[in-house]
Amino acid sequence: MLCLLSFSAKGQFLGTMKQTGPPGSTTETGKEQDTESKYRPPEYSLKRYFRSLAGKDSVNLSRLWFGSMVLPGTAQIYNKDYWKLPVLYVGIGGFIYGGIHSNSQFQQTGEVRFKTQRNIFYTAAALTWWGGVLDGAASFKYHKDVLPARASIYSAMLPGLGQAYNGDYWKIPIIYGGFVLTGYFISSNNYSYRYYKDLHNQASTPGSGYNGSYSAETLKYYRDSYRRMRDYSILAGVIVYALNIIDANVFAHLQDFDISDDLSASFSPAVIEPLNYRFTNNATPAVGMSINLTF
Repeated sequence: MLCLLSFSAKGQFLGTMKQTGPPGSTTETGKEQDTESKYRPPEYSLKRYFRSLAGKDSVNLSRLWFGSMVLPGTAQIYNKDYWKLPVLYVGIGGFIYGGIHSNSQFQQTGEVRFKTQRNIFYTAAALTWWGGVLDGAASFKYHKDVLPARASIYSAMLPGLGQAYNGDYWKIPIIYGGFVLTGYFISSNNYSYRYYKDLHNQASTPGSGYNGSYSAETLKYYRDSYRRMRDYSILAGVIVYALNIIDANVFAHLQDFDISDDLSASFSPAVIEPLNYRFTNNATPAVGMSINLTF
């Protein structure tokens, strides 16, 4: 009779209580789960990308952005903005044709105005391509208001745009201030590097007529020092650019983070399963309490 009551009580507990394992446990129901047998999605391929464009598969924004950089217009196809394709292709093709035609005239006549026109046309073609890629990222449909991948792409294509997307407008002057500062040091150090490089070439070339007060070794030291500082300044600019992307991504993730002062805890009965049944002397689950903290 006692055995029947105990089995019945255990069934009641297991039926109404949540079963949980100790810290570090990979089980939820007392049975070991083989982590190696978890489902792994297939590798993304070019075939899947084109299936996504045909509406037979899905693609995340990062892959769509990279694909639209290589194949302009594919983001518009995936977003079903078909009317934008003629604008994009005619714009890129027309500006490239204008650049080639202007370059041909420049080669024939040597007039500077044709060279200027060529550069303007090529720049316009690049900006049209850039606008198409950015438009594809902006038109990508997502169920949340803020998508971290979109914030990263915005800041990668136009520094500060991801911060504007997140609503952190006050960071934009800081980002561009960093670019202005690193740009100044790059220009200044590069100017000094070229100056001492020319002097060193004169001092180390016999018969050049150099009559400066610095020796060739001293000029070489200054040349190498300014070149090294120029390279460090370029690296600092790259770091500012990378931090701009990282900041946009991190704070986009934090948009859903609850920063309110509401602290709460909930308690519920639970059956605690052993971590591994092979190393337990008593395989009977223990009855305890489960605590969920919200902070």
